[in-house]
Amino acid sequence: MSVIPKTDYIGRFAPSPTGPLHLGSLCTALASYLDARAHRGQWLLRIENLDPPREQEGADKLIIDALQAHGLHWDGGILWQSNRHAAYADALEQLLDQGDAFYCSCSRAQLAEHDGIHRGDCIAELNPNDAAVRLRANSRRYDIPDRHLGAQHCCPADGGDVVLRRRDGLFAYQLAVVVDDAFSGITDIVRGSDLLDSTAWQWQLQSCLDFPHPRYLHLPLLVDTQGDKLSKRSYAPALDNDQAEQNLRLALRYLGQPAPPDQTSLDALLRWSTEHWQVEQLPKAAIIAD
Repeated sequence: MSVIPKTDYIGRFAPSPTGPLHLGSLCTALASYLDARAHRGQWLLRIENLDPPREQEGADKLIIDALQAHGLHWDGGILWQSNRHAAYADALEQLLDQGDAFYCSCSRAQLAEHDGIHRGDCIAELNPNDAAVRLRANSRRYDIPDRHLGAQHCCPADGGDVVLRRRDGLFAYQLAVVVDDAFSGITDIVRGSDLLDSTAWQWQLQSCLDFPHPRYLHLPLLVDTQGDKLSKRSYAPALDNDQAEQNLRLALRYLGQPAPPDQTSLDALLRWSTEHWQVEQLPKAAIIAD
């Protein structure tokens, strides 16, 4: 299956409401926004609220408010994954019918002896009332283009048979992201390099479901002085919406982009940064936050 021709750019930002946006997530949002606008494309917002136990109450509103406060206005309505269960169920049924997915009752404790990775045959006897659904990861080696990192040589089987629907019935990220990107017509995905390992599974799922492959651009991670990724899980401080201009300027610096002129409005800053967006200036290695 061929990569989408470079026309009618549609990008997206897809945060999960597990906490407010922080500087690392602002860098990702800003990069995806500028890349879309530089291509005169659309920039969509999707809230990935598929995992209620991990969600923080009110985080979805905090994310939306932060994007608006920083002038990162999306096109159209917000896509909420919690409204998309029927689409995920249809895709999962197709994968099962094709033999590209299978039921699995293996526990984490059982898989721990195999580094937590499921490969091939199940260890546990199948219990239809207590089973996850996994992708039957193939051993093909894909050459996946990346606009920043160059060609990535990825094999789904290296990571094992990833879960598509959990034992508790919740749909998993790998399935939902592929189904929703195709539904929205996403042509370009700009995201953090921590998701690079997911690309092989998603590429295989796109092929199995006869979806077009988007273009990828994986960004360097923003890390602390110990080399740990800034994240909600590590309690990275939330963005101060009253410091939006300073936040954007700092994010642009971390992304290796030219500094906009001083004393300009937020909208003018973003327009200038769009006109001067340079993918080739993005850092290759992780970025240490000040």
